[in-house]
Amino acid sequence: MTVRSVLSIIGLAFTAYLAARGLIWTSPETVERGWLIVAALVFYLPVTWLWIFAIGARERTDSSSPVTSPARLPGWGVALALMAAVIVPNAPFLAVTEAGRSEPFVTWVIGAIGALMTIVMVRRRAIVAWTGMALLTLSTSFWLGPLQALSLGLVGSLMWVTAAQLVTIALDRAARDAERLAELQQAASAWQASQSGRQRERRLHVQRALQAAGPILARTIENGGNLRAADKDAARRAEASLRDELRGNRLLDDGVRVEIEAARCRGAAVSLFDEGGLEGLRPADLDVIRAELASVLRESVSQRLIIRTSPHHEIAVTIVGRSRGEGAGGDDDEVDLWREIRRPR
Repeated sequence: MTVRSVLSIIGLAFTAYLAARGLIWTSPETVERGWLIVAALVFYLPVTWLWIFAIGARERTDSSSPVTSPARLPGWGVALALMAAVIVPNAPFLAVTEAGRSEPFVTWVIGAIGALMTIVMVRRRAIVAWTGMALLTLSTSFWLGPLQALSLGLVGSLMWVTAAQLVTIALDRAARDAERLAELQQAASAWQASQSGRQRERRLHVQRALQAAGPILARTIENGGNLRAADKDAARRAEASLRDELRGNRLLDDGVRVEIEAARCRGAAVSLFDEGGLEGLRPADLDVIRAELASVLRESVSQRLIIRTSPHHEIAVTIVGRSRGEGAGGDDDEVDLWREIRRPR
């Protein structure tokens, strides 16, 4: 059983107890119109229990607030509560003589309406609750006088409603704080995960840099900077591979790295540029794109290869190959390779 169910049962029992007091006529001789007392009971209980049980669906108070509250009432729900605040306090006083107005079977209405308005306040309808209490105060003060009304239970009813409003405000504030804390925890976890991912990525870059440039740097130190032509070519390829890792890491896997290295070993100049467009792709889609890129590089014979990612909604990668032309216009490069790798569907 939930806390809400327990509280609803307690509210049901308490309001039933208050109403039962109206049936115990301790001085029947003062009762002139008993049917008014019974009518007040018959009207009070359904309205109160409607507010306890039927009006309970929950929704957000607004789109920017984390606090939930009961769903917005139809107008008749509010009207019934305010009608109860008018009818129920006045009917028993009309039903008895002046001498019976301070009897418990009459003054039960003070606590009863206070309980109803406390429930209304818990449902976060502060204006309705305080309007009902104002109506109760006016009615009881008219029939009993202000001081006697206060001494017979009006103070307690006002305190119930006030306490309900304070508790509701405190609970809403606690809910907002809890929601904010949860958001901060999620942000901290996301930041920590992002930092961990970046640290792993940096470690991979460092490892690849050491693998590519470590041997060349060692030989450079050993030879005092006097490198052979083959070593200079290896150093240029190592530098180019490091540049690839920085400029186009999303395009690279082991297969693509091997084909790029093979193209450079045969004398081709390869440039990678990641200009966006691959961020939202799944790992499986990136594997398909990289496999096709490796296949294109394996078959290429161009002297210069330019590989760019594309933000286009259909094209993922564009590969352009250029080679020096022959004949009279041989000083200009000619495009001898043009391939577009489409996004996987």
